[in-house]
Amino acid sequence: MHLVGLTGNIASGKSTVAALLAAQGVPIIDADLLAREAVALGSPALRAIVQRWGPSVCAPDGSLDRAALRQRVFSDPPELEALNAIVHPEVGRLRDLRLAELHAQGVPLAVCDVPLLFEAGLTDTVDTILLVDAPRDLRLDRLVCDRGLDPADAMAMIAAQMPAELKRSRADLVIDNDGTPEQLAERVATVWKILARASQSP
Repeated sequence: MHLVGLTGNIASGKSTVAALLAAQGVPIIDADLLAREAVALGSPALRAIVQRWGPSVCAPDGSLDRAALRQRVFSDPPELEALNAIVHPEVGRLRDLRLAELHAQGVPLAVCDVPLLFEAGLTDTVDTILLVDAPRDLRLDRLVCDRGLDPADAMAMIAAQMPAELKRSRADLVIDNDGTPEQLAERVATVWKILARASQSP
């Protein structure tokens, strides 16, 4: 099975690209969804988070208050690293379970949607690295205008990730999402043809 690591800094449009690939029938393993599953109510990871940062990072029902936790960790690299050390191993375990299921089904190509593919040191776990990128100012505008984030919080989230320039130099394929939705769809279609050929290679 040919495994594609789909990544991109926050607000690059990676989720849109994942949806376009899924429309082609490609199985998508979404690390963000796995991360939510990893910290679900009653999970060991959630207990570890509460033990470290206290009950203030929980909602009234005991579930994780992601916004409260984000305020605590994203502007503090050591704290972010501590959070990743709790969540990433569990996400990896869940991802491996999904991949094993797809492999058993004989699926030729799968995409792992991993925002922190580079930061988490997972580049060697995939066959092809597909990066979605957009200019920093455009990504900031999307976070503030489209998602309603405070500009300072948005900047902190952008700063917490590896610069896109470094990722571009290490990616096998790059999709620039700096145009219209139609242009993005055309670029994804071109990349899909490349990936389909790669999955058929011996």
